[in-house]
Amino acid sequence: MGHVRTEAGVAGTKACLNCGNVLTGAFCANCGQRAQVHRSLRSFFGDFASGLLNFEGKVWHTLPLLAWKPGDLTRRYVEGERARFVSPVALYLFTVFLMFAVLGFTGALGTDQINLNVSSAKEQAELGNLVAQRATAVELGKDVTQLDRKIVTLKEKIDSLAKIKGVQDGTIIKTDRGDNVPPWLRAPIERVQRDPKGAMANIQDATSKYSWLLIPLSVPFLWLLFPFSRRYKLYDHGVFVTYSLSFMMILVIVGGAMVWAGLSTAASLLSLVPPFHMYRQLKGAYGLTWYGALLRTIALVTFAFLAAVLFAVAMVAIGIL
Repeated sequence: MGHVRTEAGVAGTKACLNCGNVLTGAFCANCGQRAQVHRSLRSFFGDFASGLLNFEGKVWHTLPLLAWKPGDLTRRYVEGERARFVSPVALYLFTVFLMFAVLGFTGALGTDQINLNVSSAKEQAELGNLVAQRATAVELGKDVTQLDRKIVTLKEKIDSLAKIKGVQDGTIIKTDRGDNVPPWLRAPIERVQRDPKGAMANIQDATSKYSWLLIPLSVPFLWLLFPFSRRYKLYDHGVFVTYSLSFMMILVIVGGAMVWAGLSTAASLLSLVPPFHMYRQLKGAYGLTWYGALLRTIALVTFAFLAAVLFAVAMVAIGIL
């Protein structure tokens, strides 16, 4: 029989109101809840401030290590030093949320960005010029083979621009119904052609909902770097991957803010950071030599690209199909 929770738990603190354990002090020895709880607006904001400051305190312990000593952070968390740091999963979910919020605010994720400013006016003028040149060459008895090739290529380009313009304007472009297109793909392709902005919105929605898939997709690739090691468990690799992905999300946030501020050139330099960060995290987390860390970094960059491609394909499939 469990402990009976009575009103005395509020004022007299006989039993914990959370778990029913007998109280022996200001906090429950079983679950850690305060002995006295208050149902007041002041108490509500006190809990809010306490939670915020606790998370903020952990953030300021976590972010400097994540930025400069990611291997040290990973190793210390795996070895049990966890009360001081934000957990990798909590940090990842927070950075994903913040990334979509920042990119949405800066307009980088807006479907209005899909605005294909296509016009075949220049190509049409060039085509007219080539046709005139060809007519002159024929009158002079010159070879027109090269001109014919240029004309054919330019006509193909104009046709392609017309199709893109048709998609932008909402015109339905007939899908090739030959044997090269599986029947189950025809309807999704036509939906994308009818409403490309809606399709992109669906893909973005799927990406935000299933961003956690990046973790299980990445862990097996990291395991391949230490296939015969019994020292490191999948848990260790999971912590490594989740902290690493969190840092990459922070880079995206910073890059998006820099682009929004007009610093596109400087933002492009951030692409040089991930390999360096991976190297430092591998070297510190797994106690590798510089040579071993370098070789594994090269492999990890390749694996990260493959995981990103798999994730992108999955999100496109979920968003469209």
